[in-house]
Formats: sequence, structure tokens, C-alpha cells
Amino acid sequence: MNVWITGASSGLGLHTAMAFAKAGHTVIAGARSFREEKRDGMYCFPLDVTNDASIRAFVEHAKQISGSVDCLVHCAGILMLGACEETTLEEYSKVMNTDFFGMVRMNQAVLPLMRAQGKGKIIMFSSINGLLGIPFQSAYTAAKHAVEGYAECLQMEVQDFGIQVCLVEPGDHRSGSEAYRGHTSGMKDDSVYGDLFRRGTGKIHHDEQNGSDPDRLGRRVVHASEKKHMPFRLRVASPDQHLAVLLHDILPPFLNHRILSSYYFGKKEKSDG
Repeated sequence: MNVWITGASSGLGLHTAMAFAKAGHTVIAGARSFREEKRDGMYCFPLDVTNDASIRAFVEHAKQISGSVDCLVHCAGILMLGACEETTLEEYSKVMNTDFFGMVRMNQAVLPLMRAQGKGKIIMFSSINGLLGIPFQSAYTAAKHAVEGYAECLQMEVQDFGIQVCLVEPGDHRSGSEAYRGHTSGMKDDSVYGDLFRRGTGKIHHDEQNGSDPDRLGRRVVHASEKKHMPFRLRVASPDQHLAVLLHDILPPFLNHRILSSYYFGKKEKSDG
């Protein structure tokens, strides 16, 4: 299978690309930090999913190597931590431009090729954050919610052309690259959200550092791609994260909010008097 994959230089993208290569597939991997070379069983090319010219160049390179594209895997993404009030529109746009519009650009470049060959598989990395919100990740959460809705529309539109769509929804994994996890400019030491931010992001960091095995996730994605009929959703998360999604769907909003707030911030202390 000829696999084109974005965001393959680090994090879950790297582990997924390596899993495809180890499984014997032809992997054409793109990332902003790549230069043109072959390494670790993959063909690597520079790719910036926010730039149309970069996407066109990547597609031309990939076509020269593989001829066809059997599977397109979207892993490019960034994350910015900050309070909703103190995240600028430019910072929201930066995250959306990579995490959501980057997928849209790549799909619009590759879908004509898949339609012409009468088949293809598109794997889009969403997140547990595409299903529920957590504090101080509003830009990333909004982008992943957009990916979820977009993917549902896309699957209905392309199925008659022999094209399948799969949403991968990872929970916390030990793979995050700090280069793609910045803080918003408004999160300064004297921010009114400072105490909550430190507690909430401390919990987020702990969960990531103690998350699941990213190599296992890569193997799960490869296995799903090799099926004749891919699952539309592939959730790879710990049992408690599966439970969190379930509770989010069935509990009253006020109760779900109370549970998540307690988890990220701890119990609210009662004031004297």
C-alpha cells in the first residue's frame, strides 16, 4: 500500500509513519522540518500543510515515487495552551490553519487522484478533545471538533467513489513534542487565570507523560487501514478516557462540568465564614 502521511517528524505522526514502514508499506512522509531524503524506510519530503505551494510540491514528489495514493494519513498539528479570554484571534487562526484547514487543503489536493483511481483511504487524526472540552486547550479542542464534523460530511460525499474515511481519536500518549505545544501570548505570570492555568496544565502534562504507548497506536492505525472496510471511528485511549467520553454524552451538563473541573483543578476549597 502506498501511504502518504503528514506531520511525520514527531509525536504520533512519527510513530504512525514508522508503523506503516515496519509493516512493509511504501511511506511518503511529510513535515515542515524534513529535507528530501530516504531514512528509516520512508521517503521524506518537506511539507507545510498551511502552504498551497508546499502541498503541490509534496504531491508531485509523492506521485513520482508511488504513482498512486492508497492511503492519506493526516497527523500534522499544533497545540497552544491558554485561557479562552487571553487567546488572540491570530493564535486561534494559527491552530485552526494547521490542525483543520491543513487537512482540508491536503484532501482537496489528493481527492481528485483517489477519485480517478476509484479507491482510497483517508485517515484523519482527531482526538478525545474532538469529543469533549478540557480547560486551556480551546483552540485545539475547537479544531478537533471541526475535524469531527468535517469527516462525517466527507465520508457521505466520497463513499460512492470508493473512498473511505477513518477518524482516529487518541487519548493521552507518551509522544508530545514541546516544539508544537506553545503557550498563548496572554498567559503571563500575572494573568488572572494563572493559578487555574498552572493546576490545569500540570494535570494535562502529567497525563501526557503517563499516557499510552504511541507505538501501539501506530500499529492500531496500520491494522485499521489494512481492513477491507475501515472503521469510521478508531478510539485509542485508556479505560478512564473512554469512560469520560461516555459520561460526557449521558450526564447532565452541570454534572459533567463538575466532574471535569474537579479532575483538572481539584476540589474547590470552602472559604472561612
